[in-house]
Amino acid sequence: MAGSMDAVGNILPNVLKAEASDDKDEFARMQSFVGAIAVADIVKTTLGPKGMDKILQSTDENKRHIITVTNDGATILKSIMVDNPAARILIDISKTQDEEVGDGTTTVAVFAGELLREAEKLTQMRIHPQTIIAGWRLAKDAALTKLKEISWSHEDDESFREDLLNIARTTLSSKLLTDDREHFAQLAVDAVLRLKGVNNLDYIKIIKKAGGTMKDSFLAEGFILEKTISTGCPKRLENPKILIANTPMDHDKIKIFGSKVRTDSMQKVAEIEEAEKGKMKKKVEKILAHKPDIFINRQLIYNYPEQLMADEGVMVIEHADFDGTERLSSVLGADILSTFDNPEDASLGQCELVEEMMIGEDKVIKFSGCGGKACSVVLRGSGAHVLDEAERSLHDALCVLTQTVINRNVVYGGGNSEISMALAVDEIAKTTKGKQALAIEAFARALRALPTIMCDNAGFDSAEIVQNLRSEIASGNTTAGLNMVDGEVSNMKTEGINECYRVKEQALHSASEAAEMILRVDEIVRCAPRKREG
Repeated sequence: MAGSMDAVGNILPNVLKAEASDDKDEFARMQSFVGAIAVADIVKTTLGPKGMDKILQSTDENKRHIITVTNDGATILKSIMVDNPAARILIDISKTQDEEVGDGTTTVAVFAGELLREAEKLTQMRIHPQTIIAGWRLAKDAALTKLKEISWSHEDDESFREDLLNIARTTLSSKLLTDDREHFAQLAVDAVLRLKGVNNLDYIKIIKKAGGTMKDSFLAEGFILEKTISTGCPKRLENPKILIANTPMDHDKIKIFGSKVRTDSMQKVAEIEEAEKGKMKKKVEKILAHKPDIFINRQLIYNYPEQLMADEGVMVIEHADFDGTERLSSVLGADILSTFDNPEDASLGQCELVEEMMIGEDKVIKFSGCGGKACSVVLRGSGAHVLDEAERSLHDALCVLTQTVINRNVVYGGGNSEISMALAVDEIAKTTKGKQALAIEAFARALRALPTIMCDNAGFDSAEIVQNLRSEIASGNTTAGLNMVDGEVSNMKTEGINECYRVKEQALHSASEAAEMILRVDEIVRCAPRKREG
């Protein structure tokens, strides 16, 4: 009897709803580690100049024919569906890195994964997660201080342009455009320097046109809109006034869902149509009161209003997609108008020349002389998948270059900054007492893992090469780095392998904060699914 009472007393009350699950302590921590490390391992092989690509294919039956070939960390991670909460955190930091600085998305995911791999060993040694985090914070501060110390910037424009070209070459060396990186580096630097320090990539339009080869890609000054000019309108205008609108320009029919109009004669039908035409004519007259030379509308323009404007010598461009209208508004300095009652308050855009031109077999409209900042990059290539990946590669380079123009600080690439930071962190570990020193050493090992993975991806002996690099930098050779062509330690200054300081700084912040957050977790509660009533 007493035994049965004990059994009843030991039954834990079921606090959570049925079908909810609760994982605690070591089990929860292990789940977090496994999930995050698995995601880092997915993108690990894409790191570095010799990284490999991934093919992403949708499981949706309607989209199975759509595939993406890429080695861009952010694109890979945002395309995969994961159930593990720690894996989702890693995917989010990769997205943040992409939005903030545009490159380093693979680095940030792999570094966070390596930190957690080290944390897993430390927790098995019965070191408390908060002790590990305290050590990591000391290590991160030392690494950031060292990174700032080894960075430099050139003030004169010629040297700074060369720095930008080197950064562009380094960024593109791990992408699809690596074979033509000299051509694309020049193209990207020219496009970014036209912005004159403005951090707004809306001024740079990337247009993809299948056909030709990658080397046929070019930079066109001004802005290119992938639309055609309406029939009967002038095809070329100099110094025009441009009105950009987002307004319905079909006949103003009765737009109440399900409404019907009954008439007892064809005459009344004609009267209704005449009234509709009258309303549209009044709207066109209001638009013409602004005295535009070009009318660009986000929506469709029916034949009647188009004819009225063409008769007045106005160039009409219809159905400019929303992205195109927004960019044009930004580039030309025009308002996007929806109503036309106050011509004196409206701001019209201006440029030097608008003309129709051909790219491949397609007609496009070119806006030249838009304040000197706007330009369009026309990408040519063998097919849609190649062009999509080329666009992603070029976008990363443009983002990194705009960050460098703002920040101006540059560091050497080829694993130089990671090994320099790891050596600085090791020095801190020597003078730190207690278990925090073990966490600091683990942080240094995670930093050294990045150049090691780069070597492994290139098929070289990573253990020997990374140790040689560590020895060179520790001996005072601050320009040493990995040469991924010959598989040896080279001078990064003469090789021209530079990286953006801002990308490295952001990757260090994001990865360590994400790893800290995952390490703090000691319980995972999965809520019960919501049932449909009745």
